[in-house]
Amino acid sequence: MTVLRKGVMAAEKAPVEIYQTPNLDHPSLLIGWQTHDLGKLSSTVIHFLNERMGGREIAELKPFGFYSFGGIRFKHDLVQIPVSHFWACEKKNLLIFKSDEPEFEYYQFLNKVLEWAESHFQAKDVYTLNGTFSFIAHTQPRRILTVFNQNEFKEGLQGYDLEELTWEGPPALSSYLLWIANRRGIPGMSLWVEIPFYLAEREDPQAIKVTLSFLNKRFNLDLDLSEFDLRIRNQHERIARLREENTEINDTIRRLENGLMLNDEEQLKLTKEVHDLLKEEE
Repeated sequence: MTVLRKGVMAAEKAPVEIYQTPNLDHPSLLIGWQTHDLGKLSSTVIHFLNERMGGREIAELKPFGFYSFGGIRFKHDLVQIPVSHFWACEKKNLLIFKSDEPEFEYYQFLNKVLEWAESHFQAKDVYTLNGTFSFIAHTQPRRILTVFNQNEFKEGLQGYDLEELTWEGPPALSSYLLWIANRRGIPGMSLWVEIPFYLAEREDPQAIKVTLSFLNKRFNLDLDLSEFDLRIRNQHERIARLREENTEINDTIRRLENGLMLNDEEQLKLTKEVHDLLKEEE
C-alpha cells in the first residue's frame, strides 16, 4: 500500500522533497545522467522503463548547493533548472534516479543519493547508464563496456555479454559514484554503451535497445522492445539514402565499417551531414 505524503527533510540532513513512499523492498537503483546524454541513451531508457512499468515520481533531490545560482542555469538565453528526480517501479522493485550532473560538491550529492536510497528502501545494488563515444559505424553492433566496484558482483554477472572498460583518463561521475557506493557496502556497476561518434547528439536506437535488452534480462522485465527495431530500421534507411546521394560520405562510413580511422576533418563532416539529416526528418 502506498502512503502519500509531501514534505522537505531538513536540508542539512537530506535535501530531499518526498512526494510519496512506494512499496519497494531492497530494490535495485538505476541512475541516468542527462547532462551529457550521448545518443539520448539514459533519458530514453529511463522514460521507456517508467512508461512501460508504471514508474511513479516519488521524490526530488533539491538543487541548492550543487548547481550555479541555486540551481538556475542559462542556455541560449533560456532558464534551465536542473532536475534530480526519483521514480519507483513497484512491479519490478526498481528505484530510478534521473539527474543533471552536479556542478559542485560531487561527493555530497552522490552520497545523498545513495544515503536516501539505502535508508528508505535498503537499495541492494546500483547501476549507472552511460553512453561512450566510439569510432564505429552505425551499422555495427554496440558493445556494453562495464566498470564494477566489487569483484564478487562482477562474477555474478558472467554470461551477460559484457566487456570490461579500460580507461586511464580522469574518472567519470559514474565511476566516482561506484567508489562511494563501495564505501557504503553497496555493489554496483556502470554500463558504458558504445555510441557511434556521429550519432552522439542524436538518438541511437540501437544502443538504447542493447541497454534495455540487458536490463530486460537482468531484472526479468518482460518488455517488448520491437518498437526499437523499427527505429533502427528507419534510421538506417535514412542514412542509406544519404550514402546513395553522397559518395564521399558513403566512402567515409565504409572506412569505419572496415575498422579504419578518420581524420578530424572527416569526422566533423560526417557528424554534420548525419546530424543535419536526422534533424530535418525528426
